[in-house]
Amino acid sequence: MPKKKRPEDLSERELHRLLIQKRRKSRRKRLDDFRRSGRIVEINPIPETKNQETWGSIDLEEDGEFNLDEGKQSKRKKGMDRALLFVEIIAIVGLVFILFNGMDILRKLNQEFAAALEQPALTPTPLITAIVLPSGHTSPNSLGGAQFNMAEIPEHLQPIVQTYFNNLAIPTPSPEQATRIEIPAINVNQVIVQGDGWEQLKKGVGQHIGTANPGEIGNLVLSAHNDIFGEIFRHLDRLQEGDQIIIHSNIRSYTYVINIETQIVDPAFVQVMDPTLDPSLTLISCYPYLINNERIIVKATLVDG
Repeated sequence: MPKKKRPEDLSERELHRLLIQKRRKSRRKRLDDFRRSGRIVEINPIPETKNQETWGSIDLEEDGEFNLDEGKQSKRKKGMDRALLFVEIIAIVGLVFILFNGMDILRKLNQEFAAALEQPALTPTPLITAIVLPSGHTSPNSLGGAQFNMAEIPEHLQPIVQTYFNNLAIPTPSPEQATRIEIPAINVNQVIVQGDGWEQLKKGVGQHIGTANPGEIGNLVLSAHNDIFGEIFRHLDRLQEGDQIIIHSNIRSYTYVINIETQIVDPAFVQVMDPTLDPSLTLISCYPYLINNERIIVKATLVDG
């Protein structure tokens, strides 16, 4: 049984529907009158529009009440609207989820990329630890003459030392590298080359690769022979505390002063080549003259430069 409403209970929308229905009924009545009187020609009826079909109908009852009928098609439309609204809500929720999930993935990718770019602080790769002090050689008066004294190297380490000297990598020259040494007290004025292997010490005074440049914090280690190839460090044993050693680079010169007595050490006493916390200089040569079974060590510290 359709629900009945009184006129005062109708909403504005329902009153609007009622007005349209009344006008339509009045129009149909006039058209019927015109047809009966022959004043119009019968034509195909104009189909009602979609909007008209969805209005439903409101009938006026004889007792003064109204009958509200929304219509099946209107109900179907409302159901479709609700379904579409539900689908849209689900789609929006899914889109929001995808956006947040995508942002989280993007953030993780950025973090991984940033972590890949951040390289840990690299510690310098230490050079091969010296087994014996440089400049070692046999006496020029011995059988076979002067040559690298392999007997100073433990037998099981001899292949490693030989490989090291055969593949010695000389660093690229730079303006800060040492180029010349002067020791006024013993009339030394010689070039400095990079490396202190057998071949390098044929050319002059050799700097142990990896040690400090002149004026830098650290230990600048220089070696030369005492009885061959110019006998450059022949008289290191004459140096005394307070004597000056001048090291030149392509930029400027640096003055070091001997601060401790000359030392005579075993060839394996490689601690004298260790880095220092201040700018220092270490001179090394074989000792004694023409015997060469020990090393003479001269230490100095920077005073100018």
